[in-house]
Amino acid sequence: MKIVIAGAGSVGRSVALELLDHGHECTLIDKHTDKLRVASVADADWVLADACSPDALADAGLSQADVMVAATGDDKANLVISLLAKTEFAVPKVVARLNNPKNEWLFDASWGVDVFVSTPRIMTALVEEAVSTGTPVRLFSFNSAEVSMYALVLPPASQVAGKRIVEVEFPPQAVLTAILRDDRPFTPSPDDLFEVGDELLLLVSDHESSTLATVTDIVAAPSAPLKEVEEEVSQN
Repeated sequence: MKIVIAGAGSVGRSVALELLDHGHECTLIDKHTDKLRVASVADADWVLADACSPDALADAGLSQADVMVAATGDDKANLVISLLAKTEFAVPKVVARLNNPKNEWLFDASWGVDVFVSTPRIMTALVEEAVSTGTPVRLFSFNSAEVSMYALVLPPASQVAGKRIVEVEFPPQAVLTAILRDDRPFTPSPDDLFEVGDELLLLVSDHESSTLATVTDIVAAPSAPLKEVEEEVSQN
């Protein structure tokens, strides 16, 4: 794939290096001369220009690009770049860097953004994932599909532990896509068994607000029968 990256700071250069290692073509564009560290990403094409300019994007070959990555440190610039990429150059996929989580509401299809990446959000999600059990933690969103990916760790005494995957009915708006177990991911098959400590990766529709609560209830530890609760209260 041909990928154009606006913003040649540490983020943009790191993304370019990873993509080049995966066999893609990359062009880095930045208006600041001090960020044009060509030797650090020698295999990329470099353009000294303002990526908010349609002419600059054309010079960077955006009309032939498969992906536009708006990775500057300025949310306003990233939105302008995303909109130009989608509306003026019809780039199939636009990925934008979100610097300030308060601006998240702007990073959607109306500004040409297919997927946004927020470092603060990712860090927050990773922290929550590390300390949360039995509660879905949002990792990221696909704006074009209005779907988000969530991680959920099965808690001790989960009522689905030991059950076959085919026996557990998640709501239709939540799709189980992978399970992480023993530091390895695998694609779940109907006869696989859930185990306590499994980390489930689910794609969940953004339209159904009750879906996450339903998923949480499904994997939770079973509630004590009413009779047992009454006996425990009477003993105390």
